[in-house]
Amino acid sequence: MLYLLSEDARKADGAEALLRLAPVISVQVLNEVTHVCVRKLRMGWGEIAQFLDLVRSFCKVVALTEDVHDRARHIAQRYRLSFYDACIASAAIAAGCTTLYTEDLGHGQILEESLGIRNPFHSGTG
Repeated sequence: MLYLLSEDARKADGAEALLRLAPVISVQVLNEVTHVCVRKLRMGWGEIAQFLDLVRSFCKVVALTEDVHDRARHIAQRYRLSFYDACIASAAIAAGCTTLYTEDLGHGQILEESLGIRNPFHSGTG
């Protein structure tokens, strides 16, 4: 979602294309976007709220429940992922998603025999 704010036109366009697909995102995605907007982009809270409202208008947002948390701990341990990445993957599985678009995990990896990892900017070479 942060690539919507990118000066890299290719990545911004790619993010817009994904957003038009009405994706599922988790509250953890909103948390991480907020953190980057505050810390790295130095956006004000009003700006952040407007951006997140826009994102949420296109997306279904999945809550972080106890079940999502418990599965995330299992996923983090099994696949040696950061807990926060595992929360995102766990929420995607809970929502019935079969593809997780991210640059943070291995392109082509399959988690829990059901969730494929896809880097939307992967060139397909090497």
